[in-house]
Amino acid sequence: MTMSVDTLVSVDEYLHTCFPDGDRVYVDGRIVERNLGEVDHSDVQSGILHDLRTHYRKRICAGVEVRVQVRKTRFRIPDVTVMAGSKPTEPIIRKPPLVAVEVLFAEDRARDLQEKIDDYLGFGVKYVWVANPYTRRAYVHTSTGSREAKDGVLHADRAKIDVPLSEIFS
Repeated sequence: MTMSVDTLVSVDEYLHTCFPDGDRVYVDGRIVERNLGEVDHSDVQSGILHDLRTHYRKRICAGVEVRVQVRKTRFRIPDVTVMAGSKPTEPIIRKPPLVAVEVLFAEDRARDLQEKIDDYLGFGVKYVWVANPYTRRAYVHTSTGSREAKDGVLHADRAKIDVPLSEIFS
């Protein structure tokens, strides 16, 4: 379940806090807990990362649960982050990734998911992929609209990246 701490904290305090039971998102002074640790979620996250690293390693850098500063006072942590080119040299992503991936939990709320998608797209992320391990459906969001991956593939067309749903929902 997503919960937040009522006390507002500075960006600096957030960046220098160690969270022993999993990293947190930072939204406008609030530290927000994230869902962690479910097998179905991990399977989909791992499947996406494996496919990206297997087929596109020479063109991208893909990682799990990396902090992305989408605004001055907002840090998101996509389940998978895809950067064009080589591995970033800074520990926090401060330039728009090519793809941000969110894998849903049963408790996720549409309002919170839409806020994440809006943050990513507003920051300049080209593609936001949302995968639902419970329905085995996935969606691609871009600045021009959203669509379900009815053809069975998550596409990042301009980057020529395709991840078959059969690889991630195995």
